[in-house]
Amino acid sequence: MESTSSSTDPMGTVMPELTRRSLLRGAAAAGTATYLSHAAPAHSAPVTAVPVTPAQAAEGTPLAWLEGGTPPALAAGTTFGVAWPRGAFTKDRTFALSTDAGTPVPVQTWATGFWPDGTLKWTAHAVGAEVPPAAEYRLTPGIPATGTVAVTVHESSAGVEVDTGAVRCVLPRRGRYLISAISRAGTDVVRSAELVCLRRSAPLDDETGTVGTSRFDSAVVKVAVEQSGPVRAVVRVDGNHRDRRRRWLPFSIRFYFYAGSDGIRAVHSFTFDGDQDRDFIAGLGLRFRVPMTGEPHDRHVRFAGTGNGVLGEAVRGITGLRRDPGAAVRAAQLAGDATPPTATWDSRVTSRLQYVPAFGDYKLTQLSADGFQVSKRTSAGHGWIPVDAGTRAGGLGYVGGPERGCAFGMRNFWQLHPAQLDIRAAASAEAEVTVWWWSPEAPPMDLRFYHDGMGQDTYPEQLEGLEITYEDYEPGFGSPYGIARTTELMIWALDGTPPARRLADLTQAVRTPPLLVAPPAHLHAAGVFGDWSPVDRSTPARAEIEDRLDMLFDYHRGQVEQRSWYGFWNYGDIMHTYDSDRHVWRYDVGGYAWDNSELSTDLWLWYHYLRTGTAEAFRFAEAMTRHTGEVDVYHLGKYRDLGTRHGVQHWADSAKQQRISNAGYRRFYYFLTADERVGDLLHDLVDADRTFLVLDPSRKIRTEPYTPDPHALSISTGTDWGALALAWLTEWERGGDPIARHKLLESARTIAAMPNGFVQGSGLYDLDTGRFAPAQPAVSVGSLGAVFGLVEVCSEIIALTGDAEFTDAWLQYCRLYNGTAAQQQAETGVAFGTQNLRQAHSRLTAYAAARLRDPILAARAWQEFHTGHAGYPRNRSWATTRVDGPAVLKPVDEADFSTNASAQYGLAAIQCLALIGAELPH
Repeated sequence: MESTSSSTDPMGTVMPELTRRSLLRGAAAAGTATYLSHAAPAHSAPVTAVPVTPAQAAEGTPLAWLEGGTPPALAAGTTFGVAWPRGAFTKDRTFALSTDAGTPVPVQTWATGFWPDGTLKWTAHAVGAEVPPAAEYRLTPGIPATGTVAVTVHESSAGVEVDTGAVRCVLPRRGRYLISAISRAGTDVVRSAELVCLRRSAPLDDETGTVGTSRFDSAVVKVAVEQSGPVRAVVRVDGNHRDRRRRWLPFSIRFYFYAGSDGIRAVHSFTFDGDQDRDFIAGLGLRFRVPMTGEPHDRHVRFAGTGNGVLGEAVRGITGLRRDPGAAVRAAQLAGDATPPTATWDSRVTSRLQYVPAFGDYKLTQLSADGFQVSKRTSAGHGWIPVDAGTRAGGLGYVGGPERGCAFGMRNFWQLHPAQLDIRAAASAEAEVTVWWWSPEAPPMDLRFYHDGMGQDTYPEQLEGLEITYEDYEPGFGSPYGIARTTELMIWALDGTPPARRLADLTQAVRTPPLLVAPPAHLHAAGVFGDWSPVDRSTPARAEIEDRLDMLFDYHRGQVEQRSWYGFWNYGDIMHTYDSDRHVWRYDVGGYAWDNSELSTDLWLWYHYLRTGTAEAFRFAEAMTRHTGEVDVYHLGKYRDLGTRHGVQHWADSAKQQRISNAGYRRFYYFLTADERVGDLLHDLVDADRTFLVLDPSRKIRTEPYTPDPHALSISTGTDWGALALAWLTEWERGGDPIARHKLLESARTIAAMPNGFVQGSGLYDLDTGRFAPAQPAVSVGSLGAVFGLVEVCSEIIALTGDAEFTDAWLQYCRLYNGTAAQQQAETGVAFGTQNLRQAHSRLTAYAAARLRDPILAARAWQEFHTGHAGYPRNRSWATTRVDGPAVLKPVDEADFSTNASAQYGLAAIQCLALIGAELPH
C-alpha cells in the first residue's frame, strides 16, 4: 500500500504528498483551495486584485462576433469563454445574455477556471440556433432566459438519446456505429454512422510490389454524457478501429448538440499506434447512410466550391434533354423543389424517362491545397465522368430530396488535404456518404522516417550531425507512434434540399464556425494571462513598435499561403528558418524545418490576438494550437506527454521534451472556447513529470553516470520546470487535481530555497513530494531556459501567490541575465559568460524594472530591446522583397526574418510595452 505524508505550507495548511495522480482523479473542487499568500517584498510593486465594484460587475461584458460584420446565421450554435477579475463573482453565479438592444438570449453557463479564493476566473457559455441576430451582445450576472426549446438527454443501458427540439439522435453504447439514427419529425434522415479506415501493407512507391488492402470499422468502447442541456449537450464516444484480427487507431469523438438546431458538430481525434513500416493508412473517414425517397429526378446533390460557388445537380437530370419537360418542371428541379406531377409534363419526356441515366455516385476530391475535382458515375462498375474542377472547395456536401436530406461538411477541408466527400448509391433506397479526412484516392499515408541515419550510431556522431544539419538524430526516436490529429465535422438533418442562401450559410459555418468574443479591454481588465496590454499607438515610439508587430504577424501569416504550408499533418505549423540562397524556408535541412513551437511561437500568436482582438490572429493561433497539441506531441507509448523538437518531420527529431508539449501554448484556446479536446490534452500533462523516469533529456551531453531516480530526478529550472509548472497551474485553475497545486507550490518554493534560485539551472526533484532537494551553490544559465513559457508562468505565479522568496529568486534571474559580469559575480559568485538572445530577455529586465520600480532597469530594458541582439535591431530594414520566376517556382515575398526571432521579438515587445511602456524613450 502506498504511503502518504504531509507538510505544512506557510499558511499552515496541511498539504498531502500523494504519489499517484490516479488516486485523486475526480477531486475537482480541491483545485480552488487557498494559494500561498505571502506579502510581497517591501521593495516590490504590490500584488493586488483588479478592483471591481458591484456596479462594474453588474454591467457585465460586451461580446461581438469574432469575424465582425454582418451577424452570422448560426447553423448550429456556439460556445465561448469569458474571463472575470478576481473576486468579482462566486462560483455559483449565474449569467444572462441579451442582444445590444436588450432582447434576452437563452444561454447555458458553466465554470472553467477559478481564482485562488474560489471566485470565477473563466466561464463558458453556449447559445443555441435561435439566437436573435445582432452585432453585439452583453453578458451580465443574472438569471438566464429560458428558450422555447431545450436539449434533452435520455440515457439507458442501450445508449444515449439526445433531442434538440429539431432533431433526435441515438448513440448506441456498443458496436460499430457511433450513431444509429438521426431523425427529424419522426423520420430518419441519417442512419448507421461509423468510422472507416483502409490500411495498406506498403506505400505503393515501386512498380513491382504486391500490396494488400484491409478495411477496419469503428468499435465503440465507451459512451459518456459530458453535458446534458438545456442549451448544449455533449456526448463523447471512445473506441478504436477493428477488423477480424486486430484493433488499432484509438479514437475519441465528441458530438455537440444545441437547442433548436438541426446541425450536429463533431470533433474527432485519433492516435496513430501502428507500425510505420507496415501500416499505411489509405483512407480514413466517417461514413453514414441517408434514406432516399422520391423519383431520381427529385433527388439532389450539392457540393460547395470556391468562394460562394455551389454545384447543384439532380441524380437524374431533366434539363438539357432533347425534349423539354416544361419550364415549371425544370425550374423546380434547379431549385431543389419537388417537381410537378409527371402528368403535367410533356409526354415525350415522361414516356422515355427510363432512358435518362441516373447518376447515383458523386465525389469531390481535394488532393492538394490548390485543386479539387468533381466526378460522377451511374453506379459501381461503370466509369466516372468528370463534372467540374476548381481550386479550393468549401468542404460541404448534401444529398437528399424535397422532403428531407443531409448536409455534411469538414472544416479546413482544403487546408487538411488530401480530403474527399463521397456520395454513393443516391439512386437507391439509401445513399451512402463518406467524409474522408484522408482520401482513398491519394497515396497512402507515409509516416516513415525520412533517412537511414547516415551512420549516426553513437552520441558523439549524433552531436556532430547536430553541428551540421541542426538535427538531433538518434536511431529509433523518429517514430510517429503516439502522434494524433483532430478533425472538425458538421452534419445537418434538413427538411429538404436547401436553397442557395442556406447552402452558403452552412458552408460558411463549416469554414469559419461563428464565435462570440470579449474585447481586449475586458480580457486585460480581468487580469488573465500575465503581462500584456491592448494595442496603444498613442505616441510615435509606441506606434513604431505596434506597426512592426503587425508587420511580423502579417508576414508569417502570409508565408503560410505563399509556401503552401498545408496538408493533413502539416497545417497549423510554420517553418523555422529561411534559406535566402534558394529563396525557400529550410524545409529539408534537419532542425531548421518545421518549427514545432520552438521559442514559443504559439505564445506570440496568442498574445497578439489578446492585444488586437482580430479574427486573423485568432484563426492563425487556433490552427497552430490544433496542430502543435496533436501532431507534435505523443499521446501513447514510451514518449507519452513529450513533444518533439523542430525538424524535417514533426516527429523526426530525437529530442523529446516538455518544452514542446507545453500546456502554456494551449490554455489560451481552452479558456477562450471551452474546447473539450484541448482540455483533455491539458489534463493529460498533469503528471508529465513522470516522463523524466523514461527519458533523460540531457543524456547525450552528460559526463557522469546518471540513472533516473524518482526521488532525485535531474530537472532543469528553465525549460523543464517551466513546462511542468504551466501544466500544474492550468490544472489547478481549472479546479482539477489537487496534486497539481501541491507540486506547483512546493516546486516553486524549493527552487527559491536553493542557494542561487533559478541561476542554479537545475536541481534534483522528488516525484512524490514535488520538491527540489537542497543543493550546494551552483551557476548554470542557458539562453533557452526562459523562452519556453518560464517568463509567463513565473509572472502568473507571483501575481497569484505573492510568495516573497519565489519573487526574489525570479527577480534575481531577471536582473542578472542581461546584467554585467561584475553584477553576476557579486551575487552568485560566477559571471555567466556571453549569453545569447539578449533582446528576448529584455522582457525579463522589464519585469524586474516594473516590480522594483527601477527607472535605470527600465532604461536598460528598452536599450536591450532596441539593440536587438539575436533578434531584430531597431535600425534594421523591415521591408520585404518580391522574388519572381525563374528564380523561384512561384512568386514569393521574402525578408530576413526567422520564426524564432519573430516570436521572441513579439513577446519582448508585448511584455515590455505592458510593463514599462511609460518609460519607452521618445
